[in-house]
Amino acid sequence: MLPWSAELAGRLDEHVFDSALLRDNPLRDPHERPLWVYVPPGYEDDRERRYPSIYVIQGYSGHIEMWRNRTAFRRPFPETADAVFAAGEAPPAIVVFVDAWTAYGGSQFVDSRGTGPYHSYLCEEIVPWVDAHYRTVADRDHRAIMGKSSGGFGAMITPMLRPDIFGALATHAGDALFEYSYLPEFADVVRQLRAYDGDIHRWWADFQNRVSFTKPEDKELVELYCVAACFSPGPDGLPELPFDLRTGALKPDVWQRWLDWDPVRMVPMHAEAMQSMRAIWIDAGTRDEWYLDLGAEAFQQALLDVGVSADIINFELFDATHGGIDYRYPMSLAWLAKHLDAPVLSMP
Repeated sequence: MLPWSAELAGRLDEHVFDSALLRDNPLRDPHERPLWVYVPPGYEDDRERRYPSIYVIQGYSGHIEMWRNRTAFRRPFPETADAVFAAGEAPPAIVVFVDAWTAYGGSQFVDSRGTGPYHSYLCEEIVPWVDAHYRTVADRDHRAIMGKSSGGFGAMITPMLRPDIFGALATHAGDALFEYSYLPEFADVVRQLRAYDGDIHRWWADFQNRVSFTKPEDKELVELYCVAACFSPGPDGLPELPFDLRTGALKPDVWQRWLDWDPVRMVPMHAEAMQSMRAIWIDAGTRDEWYLDLGAEAFQQALLDVGVSADIINFELFDATHGGIDYRYPMSLAWLAKHLDAPVLSMP
């Protein structure tokens, strides 16, 4: 296995997308964003053929350039995705790599006054642009979204909110069942903030003015700060955490705002959207540090409870922690491509 970039059988186009929606965003993050579009082998040979599209979104702290990261004995996902199509393991598809980075490390792919309109940016700007510039099959039955961790969360909620755009999804260890994935960290955060007199904004100011992740509390604090900016921004847009920063006691109204975004709890309110999906892939490692294997189980059960057919769900738990599961991505990519390429059955 070569430790440097390999030639692709397909082609990866790198664009700079100028987002009108992200102009003047609350964090003054760039409104010009990188956008990568992969086209499979043979795309240039048949100018009449149109292709399904699969949108790939990243986990917390992920930005698009990280898709180039190469670890020992593994290839990065653009290469393993290309290998899927080059080997004929799945029907060809267009793969779109979307950047939704913010100064807080992520956006959770939601519209928030704390970060910006990242859900609308994806659905209202990126998707139409790709359809206009590439030979996609421009309808929801031939369009999917996939991601891991926070990207898996985005892949779960986006088709619920916009089933007119996405008709299939894959979530790898996606954030769900928040009482296990988020709440256990709250007590640690209270202890960590004692060094900052219980003021997380004071910690954030400190974090911004030194080398990042040089203090042990940084990792947990920055993740919760970001999620709070997405799920529970205050009137001024600043993150409001769902617990008292001195005692740790939950703030029920703020915590409810987080729970309202829990994919497990969202399913009953979006049952019809989920029933309309063509394919749903759910997986997670059985040793996931955030208990996202439980979230995966609960998400699957919520789908079944509202009448989603088990026939369209691929569910699997496997021996792994939260990290190092990128080898799963080509599996779900191939599975989605097969389902998006299949004929659409008419509903009775």
